[in-house]
Amino acid sequence: MKPNPLSVVTEHKRRICDKSCSGFEKLADYRLYCLDGANKVASAEWVEADDDEAAIEVAKQMHEGQQCELWQGRRFVARLDLRREA
Repeated sequence: MKPNPLSVVTEHKRRICDKSCSGFEKLADYRLYCLDGANKVASAEWVEADDDEAAIEVAKQMHEGQQCELWQGRRFVARLDLRREA
């Protein structure tokens, strides 16, 4: 059985650098899952942000017009309904 290309999540290339590397602080990794009309994952992207609020703002700018869920690891952060109201 061939996987559905819309549900395949690409590998994220993480930065290895942390606080000990050149004075930069590692940002928190979040995962943004955008959903289709049947509430199935249609796309997924990595979001790096300082905290939950910043990650939500980045998500809002990235995916206007879709429903998305924001996760940090196994922790659910927010469900965002970014669809325009008619």
